[in-house]
Amino acid sequence: MPSVIALDAMGSDRHPKPEIEGAIQAARHYDVRVLLIGPEAAVRAELAKHPAATGLQIDVVHASEVIGMEDKAVQAVRTKRDSTMRVGLRMVREKQAAAFITAGNTGAAMATAKMVLGAIPGVDRPALAAIFPTAIGTVASMLDVGANVDSKAHNLEQFAVMGEIYFRTMFGTKRPKVGLLSIGEEETKGNELTREAFQLLKQLPLNFVGNVEGRDLYSGEIDVIVADGFVGNVALKISEGVANLVRSTLKESLKATITRQVGYLLSRSAFADFKNRLDHTEYGGAPLLGVKGVCFITHGSSNANAIKNAIRVAAEFAQHPINQEIERQLAAIRLAAEAKAARQAEVRGKGTASVPTMPLK
Repeated sequence: MPSVIALDAMGSDRHPKPEIEGAIQAARHYDVRVLLIGPEAAVRAELAKHPAATGLQIDVVHASEVIGMEDKAVQAVRTKRDSTMRVGLRMVREKQAAAFITAGNTGAAMATAKMVLGAIPGVDRPALAAIFPTAIGTVASMLDVGANVDSKAHNLEQFAVMGEIYFRTMFGTKRPKVGLLSIGEEETKGNELTREAFQLLKQLPLNFVGNVEGRDLYSGEIDVIVADGFVGNVALKISEGVANLVRSTLKESLKATITRQVGYLLSRSAFADFKNRLDHTEYGGAPLLGVKGVCFITHGSSNANAIKNAIRVAAEFAQHPINQEIERQLAAIRLAAEAKAARQAEVRGKGTASVPTMPLK
């Protein structure tokens, strides 16, 4: 049976065109059935412009409301009960869809997912995990990249566990290297949050390699980079900006002279490969790890290629018991910590026990 993917047809900046075009490409190339969620009349009107959709496994599910980028997340979640996000996530909860994808308001998507799907036991805050290319031709993952503005050390501890499981499952790396994003490699470097998180991460049963710096993100030496959502989002957006600068600068340079244009024509396939490696749309969306279900969030500027790949990756994610493994491992870590605390308390109790004294003569 094909994987059923619920897609917010009204999430992107240019909705519903990229969503519909991406859904058509995904339904044509992958074994998926796509449910386009949005105001039925508007979605069907756009769908009618694409004869290529005829015969493909694409259906429309009506949702009368849309949460915009300008809407305040918590208020929109409470008041817009028939929003595309709420309808799509409800379908995941009720097992009518394997995953939900949106290019809409990130805060609203996270709040709606927590409310509709609920958090995995042991997870205090979900996290967004972004995938990006490395210098050696592999990929790496960073989380959190925007689901949480403020985080505590135990949140980063949970991010590390979830990120390691996600990367190990999806990319087949037996012992992913996990690093903590900071301003220096030494254990004492960083702010209060990273120093406290370091002590927690080094006690986890993970391949924790310590602190990593921003320049290490794309080296390929680290598989999972842990950060709070504020720093992670800034790092991701700067990286995307640099990638766009490199592409545009290189394109202008190649057109500067006739000699360079000839050189470009002779090595066009190499430049196409270079462009694809830097193109974030090739990697799909970011999973919201830590909720009871599969929810992917993509850029508001997503094009059809980004939507197509988000559908592909979400379908792959849904085929693995990643959420169950996150729940199991967090429970094991919690039990181990409780047992350790009990042993320490017992030792302290013995050390302070009263010593019988001999009666004075």
